[in-house]
Amino acid sequence: MSLLSLACLRSLAYLKIVTAQEKASLASVVSVNSAIMHGTPCFTGTRVPVQTLLDYIEEGDTLDSFLKDFPTVTRNQAIQFLELAKQQLIECVSS
Repeated sequence: MSLLSLACLRSLAYLKIVTAQEKASLASVVSVNSAIMHGTPCFTGTRVPVQTLLDYIEEGDTLDSFLKDFPTVTRNQAIQFLELAKQQLIECVSS
């Protein structure tokens, strides 16, 4: 198990403590519904998995390229998702 994985496991208590405001913020960005894409986390109001954005970035594509290819995802949703992911990662490795 990597050090990052261990750090993430230690921060699980943090991940379970989510305020109502944070939940509302997350719900406007990501949703999970077993009837949509078999429960894969998708951008709210779309059938676009959030993993797709991460795949684009990993491949070196730009946010604009992703948004052009998936016009149902708003720029605000994509940026909020990346900000939330960044916050979680920083908290995970800082714990």
